[in-house]
Amino acid sequence: MYLVVLFALAADPPAFDGKSLAGWVVEGARSYKDAGKDLPVWVVEDGMIRCRATAGFGFLRYDKKHGDFVLKFEYRFEKGKKAGNSGAGIRTVAFDPKRSTETRPSFAAYEIQLVDDAGKKPDRHSTGSLYRYVAPTENAAKAAPEWNEMEVECVGPRIKITLNGKKILDVDQTKLSAIKNKPLEGFISLQCHGSRVDFRNITVRPITPGK
Repeated sequence: MYLVVLFALAADPPAFDGKSLAGWVVEGARSYKDAGKDLPVWVVEDGMIRCRATAGFGFLRYDKKHGDFVLKFEYRFEKGKKAGNSGAGIRTVAFDPKRSTETRPSFAAYEIQLVDDAGKKPDRHSTGSLYRYVAPTENAAKAAPEWNEMEVECVGPRIKITLNGKKILDVDQTKLSAIKNKPLEGFISLQCHGSRVDFRNITVRPITPGK
């Protein structure tokens, strides 16, 4: 007689409930004017987090620190004359507009660049890069208004990024002098950089050190 044991695979814990911004903190640009009214930059619409500002600079920070983790999310830009621009901060600090340079993710830790640049040659400022530090191996982005799927795995000093099913970055920060002292723990955040961008299906799965 054989004993069959079935193991259910638990889904990654959602960081966004699809209904509200509970657990998230707005930093930097909070509102913008439209038809004489002050409207919030970050809203929840149709089960998505939407940055709808036409101007301004700021972040939506997930208010829980992570060290080793797997972050998954989908994003898309609005199709328009100007290329969409956003980003995802990892292992970063709380953003303070009065100390913008030292507290924004691309200086304090890392910003993973998100920009509507499908078809362009990858560099240190293109989609999937560790902005200004490390270029992706290829540009796997889909053009607006298509959805893109990104996975970010951080384990110790090693960072892996997969975009639309293709591994585009795998780096050990201790091997590069410019980033070897970047923090190994911090916050996750989404960037508002003057263009509309939608996010959905955001999950963060902590990884137990050594496993």
